[in-house]
Order: sequence, then structure tokens, then C-alpha cells
Amino acid sequence: MSTPHASNEKSTSAIVSRRTFMAGTAAASLLAALPGRAAESPAPAAAPATEIKRKVKLGIVGLGGRGSWIANLFKQHGGYDMWGVADYFPETANQCGDVLGVDKARRFPGLSGYKKLIDSGIEAIVIIDVPYFYAEQAKAAVEAGLHVYMAKPIAVDVPGCLAIEALGREATAKQRCFLVDYQLPTEEPNIEVATRIREGGLGGLAHIVSFGLSGAWADPPKTATLESRLRGEIWLSDIALGGDNIVSFDIHIIDGVIWVLGRRPVGASGRSRICRPNPQGDRTDCAGVVYDFDDGLVWTHVVQALDNNVDLTSLAASFLGFAATGHIQYGGKVYVRGGPKHYVGTCGSIYDQGAIKNIAEFHRNITENHFENPTVRRAVDGTLTAILGREASARGRYLTMADLLKENKRLEVDLAGLNA
Repeated sequence: MSTPHASNEKSTSAIVSRRTFMAGTAAASLLAALPGRAAESPAPAAAPATEIKRKVKLGIVGLGGRGSWIANLFKQHGGYDMWGVADYFPETANQCGDVLGVDKARRFPGLSGYKKLIDSGIEAIVIIDVPYFYAEQAKAAVEAGLHVYMAKPIAVDVPGCLAIEALGREATAKQRCFLVDYQLPTEEPNIEVATRIREGGLGGLAHIVSFGLSGAWADPPKTATLESRLRGEIWLSDIALGGDNIVSFDIHIIDGVIWVLGRRPVGASGRSRICRPNPQGDRTDCAGVVYDFDDGLVWTHVVQALDNNVDLTSLAASFLGFAATGHIQYGGKVYVRGGPKHYVGTCGSIYDQGAIKNIAEFHRNITENHFENPTVRRAVDGTLTAILGREASARGRYLTMADLLKENKRLEVDLAGLNA
């Protein structure tokens, strides 16, 4: 989908907002070469590639902000043949197709463009548009025998998560790769902290505190059809399309906590509210969620999507033990403070370097026949955890994971009037 203009990407100095994530990196990428866009800094350079055994014929679905940016990283890797693209908006497909050197006959617009892309002869697909459509697109790809590289979050509801879980198993059975692109666990300092926590460096774990703080997302008046919500990242303001802030943005650190612990919570309670003036979409502006685990562990998570100069660190989690504290985050200082496994490190540019590592891993898995697909299981657990927090806080009561799965509630949107 099309990427937002800079005027819609507000930021503050303390919030890791979409402006911080995208204007500092994404706008410096392939988008800078598109008509009407100017580069703010050089595109991030891919890490030196190992010997390329063969090129993988690749198609990309969704060419908006991150989609077009990450397409450039795939191209820079050198191991991919940029074969085809699909985007709802034909002008976006054509602009990016020009820059990537994709034949005009393999640029597919409309909601069903991904189906034509799948039929065009690709062997791998990148799914990176609007999360509401991910499960449907991944199903078609796996059934066609393709390797799948998927952005976060993998779904906006429980049926979507369960579908991705099943598709991950099917991909493994078919000896196909299915990689979910999370960046925080690829950074060595975060890996070191996680390792020391797992080795007992905290002297036992008492509780966890985490934060997902973004700027406010664009939320203009609605139009006659859903089409206007598919532009810019406006879909982030509609829960059925993007999952709400806790699912679409906070998922980075929620995934990080799940990654460190190796398990998901059994229940959650909380409160959420909409407090911005004149809301159009139904996304919440702030929430507090308390998760619990079957051994009594408590995890408190704070959600916010406001431009209010908050002075807390975003996309960060502290693991508070009996003897020490561990801290991971999406860029910046991480540590195990105190105890027998004291450590301090600094994470660099995770947003681009994490993607570069995952792109290389995807190619390596395809060409070296590694089909275990371990990121799928964790992505399912993390997204279900985020959905559990969204639902518990919206209802203002305690909700178990078992009851959430039993409800199996599907979110629907009205696609009437859209171009097929």
C-alpha cells in the first residue's frame, strides 16, 4: 500500500514513532527514487553477501512505506531476481516496478493482484501490505508451493493466527520456508541479555514491565469505500485492518518478551480508551494490560499512540528478578544489571540491520534446504498475546487465553466498491 507523507508522521524526541522508524531509514531507500520524493540520507547498505549459489525468483505484495523500502534491501542482497510486484494501487506498483526493473507485464494492481503474482512464476513471496489480508495471501502462497517471507503482525484476529500456524506446518511438510520478519531478536546484545536471563542471571524472575509508545497515527474522515484507509498507513487506525496499536506496533516488544521467556501468558486484564479528538477509526490511544502466567509471573504492558512528549523508552522491556534486572529494547542500551551475569551492551540500527539479516537468512534457508521455520511458532504466540491484551483491555475484565481461542472471533471489513 502507499506510504504516508512526512506530514502525517509526527514524532517526539522520546518516542520511537513511525517517523523515527521510517523517515530515518525508509525514506532514505527505494522511496527516495520514486516521483515526488527526496532522499533524506543514503539508503542503508546491505551487509556483504556470502557467495550467492543461485538467485531466488521473488515477488512482493505491498509496496507502501516498508514494502518498497524492504524491496530495495532484497535487491541489494544480490540473491534475488526481482520478478514481480503487486499493490492495490496501480501507480504504486508501476513506480516501484520501474525502480526495481520489473517487467511491466508483471506489475499487478487490485485486491487480487497477489493471485496473479503467484501465478507469474515466482518461487518466493514477500507479504508486507495490510495485516488483515495476510492469512488469505499466505494461504494462496503456501498452497502454490511458494516460500513465504511475512511482515509483522501475522494477523489481526485469532482465526488469522491459527491459519498462519497451520500454514507454517504445511510449509515445513512441503519443504518450503516461512519466515516472519522480527528484528529485535537478531541483534547480538539482545541475544546476550536473553541468554543470561535464561541461564538464571536474575536469580529468579519476579515480574516484567514493557512499553509500546508510538506517535499518533493518521486518522482522517472516512470516505464512501475502504480505499482511502488503505493509503498512507491510515489502516493503522482501523482495528480490523491493523489490529490496534498493541498488535501492529507493540508487537515488536511483545514478541521480544515471548522470545526471552519461550512461552506465552495464560490470561490478561486491563483497560483501554480512545481520547483523541474526533476519532474516525476505532483504534485505542492508550491502554494498560496486566498479563499473568501459569507459574504466577506478572507482566505489565503500557500502550500509547499519542504525540505528547512522553519521556519513557518505547519498545522496551525490563525483566525484574530477585537479584538483578535484565533489559532489552528496539535499539539502544541493553543489560543485565547486577547478579552473577552482569552485562551491558548497545543495540544499533535494528530496523534496517535486522531486516538485512532476515533477508539473508531467508535466502540461506531456501538455498540450503532449511525448512524448520521456527519464527512461525513464536509469531503466533506473540500475536495471540497482543490480541489477548487488546480484547481484555477493551472489555475491562480478565480474559484467559483459553477463552480467547475458544471464542475464535473473526474481524471483518467491508470491501464493497474496491477494485478486484
